[in-house]
Amino acid sequence: MSDETYDLLVIGGGINGAGIARDAAGRGARVLLVEKDDLAAHTSSSSTKLVHGGLRYLEHYEFRLVRESLIERERLLNIAPHIIWPLRFVLPHDKGLRPKWMLRLGLYFYDNLGGRKLLPGTRTVDLRAHPHAQVLQDRLTKGFEYSDCWVEDSRLVALNCQDASERGADIRTRTECVHLDRGRDHWTATLRSSTGEETVTARVVVNAAGPWVDAVLGQANPAKQHQNLRLVKGSHLIFPKLFEGRHAYIFQNRDNRIVFAIPYEREFTLVGTTDVAFDGDPNGIEISDDEKRYICDAVNEYLQVEVSPEQAISSYAGVRPLYDDKSDNNSTVTRDYVFELDNDDGKPPILSIFGGKITTYRKLAEHALEKIGGFGDGSWTADEHLPGGNIDPARFDTFFVECMTDYGWFGPEGILRLARAYGSNISRVLGNANGLEDLGDFMGGDLYARELEYLVEHEFARTAEDVLWRRSKLGLHLDQAAQDNVQAWFARHVNAAGA
Repeated sequence: MSDETYDLLVIGGGINGAGIARDAAGRGARVLLVEKDDLAAHTSSSSTKLVHGGLRYLEHYEFRLVRESLIERERLLNIAPHIIWPLRFVLPHDKGLRPKWMLRLGLYFYDNLGGRKLLPGTRTVDLRAHPHAQVLQDRLTKGFEYSDCWVEDSRLVALNCQDASERGADIRTRTECVHLDRGRDHWTATLRSSTGEETVTARVVVNAAGPWVDAVLGQANPAKQHQNLRLVKGSHLIFPKLFEGRHAYIFQNRDNRIVFAIPYEREFTLVGTTDVAFDGDPNGIEISDDEKRYICDAVNEYLQVEVSPEQAISSYAGVRPLYDDKSDNNSTVTRDYVFELDNDDGKPPILSIFGGKITTYRKLAEHALEKIGGFGDGSWTADEHLPGGNIDPARFDTFFVECMTDYGWFGPEGILRLARAYGSNISRVLGNANGLEDLGDFMGGDLYARELEYLVEHEFARTAEDVLWRRSKLGLHLDQAAQDNVQAWFARHVNAAGA
């Protein structure tokens, strides 16, 4: 038994749970977040990695969601400009699909609905000119270029949890809530980790378990049926770079869906996503052969280069835990978030979260705490930087030059990676090192033990996979020998210590 008592127990270490934990901790609440796997181990590391308004949601009349998303887009860019940065998207006009007037009208609303200040607006582009000539098919002559933002999705989760921890929250990964018991004035939760089971009490429970939200509701209220969730799988392929330039493409499909082709990790192009109904085990999700063909067919409709599934160097897939609004089409199911608050007869409340998107996580957290009540009122997260984010979004290049001045011995590519990952916290990663010899064991590429130590101490990394595929995407860049070195380091320094 444990005598640990909390104001708020958050179940789920994805972006929604992380955002709520951070917001509540900053208001002075005693917060415990538990995640049965690693932070962002599922949906929140499997997105298209965009902070965006959702241009196609305008077609479904989700104006509130688009407006809120567009406002949040610039707020997030301000508080985390190291892991979020502007990206220009090129939308080719293709005869027989959405007409030009519709695209222009949609982009006009997109430019003006959210009070855009930092990002440039839409412009018309000639697709027969550089850099689109010889990239797109000859029939495509005109298009539109507009702004959205790119985000390192799993790092966004980790940084929210890091900030929550620094404000007093208790963040526990590899810890599963296996039982909930509702008392007269508090919840008692049974938690299971590698060290065994313990119980904690909490005044309020937030169920941010994503694909497992109905399962957690079943623990809390087993007498009631819980079938509010609709799982929709989205998959992506990663190819060797398909085109030059810093811009992305957004391609219209004849099924009214869209597919993105986005510069990724300097050497690659990320292409996706799909919308497929899913009713299997959310723990192990892989792209299907049909999804691979769908993505390649979409790309081949627009690019001159032909791609096939065999050319992809990697892939990933995840499920979106959406609120089931009974829509007939997976693509039109709302991406808005929906709360279910159970506090009947004055009993301790449990708030369950359905849906949501990365862009609106911070606003969702505010609304969640308002819905519960008792945590004060305040929107402190709107202006408070995430760890490492106290950088001017318009001056990242200047920040990079300053980092090169201080740590030039690390090399420009390595410094760019660290500056993007850690922002102003690069000084906490490299510390007082004056050369590579001060960074500890060499893993491979530009990865040293000093960075692994930082990720374990501050960002809750516990395995090589946590580092190679979630705290970074070094798994795409390091050879097998280097990845084995990371695995061996964790076996010696973390797993053996039982951390």
